[in-house]
Amino acid sequence: MHRQVSTLIYNKTILMNKPRTILVVDDSEPIRQAVSYMLRGRGFSVLTGADGKDALKHFDGTAIDLVITDLHMPNMDGIGLIKEVRKIVEYSRVPILILTTESQVSIKMEAKQAGATGWLVKPFEANKLMAIIKKVLR
Repeated sequence: MHRQVSTLIYNKTILMNKPRTILVVDDSEPIRQAVSYMLRGRGFSVLTGADGKDALKHFDGTAIDLVITDLHMPNMDGIGLIKEVRKIVEYSRVPILILTTESQVSIKMEAKQAGATGWLVKPFEANKLMAIIKKVLR
């Protein structure tokens, strides 16, 4: 009996603490891998996309808690991805962070107008990225 109760409590805790899912979109495979590795190491579930067009395949009812996207990518750039995601009612409120080498104010404003939640310039520090993620996933 005690073992059954412990198992129930354990299973309920796992279900209640289901890992948050983050979609990482970048045309650079090493960047996708590095960010994914860091996030998985901190308990997140990670999906990836090689560009905005590739990333859209994940917006099929899959639970996505956060999108981290590069700005400059082939096929569909980060701003195009943001605009498309904001059109999908089920995902319209998902936070979207831009992770890019770009730091021009005009481009930041364009991304913000498209619906970006935040901005982080590459190269980034893991602790700084994690602090931003914790802030937007509250």
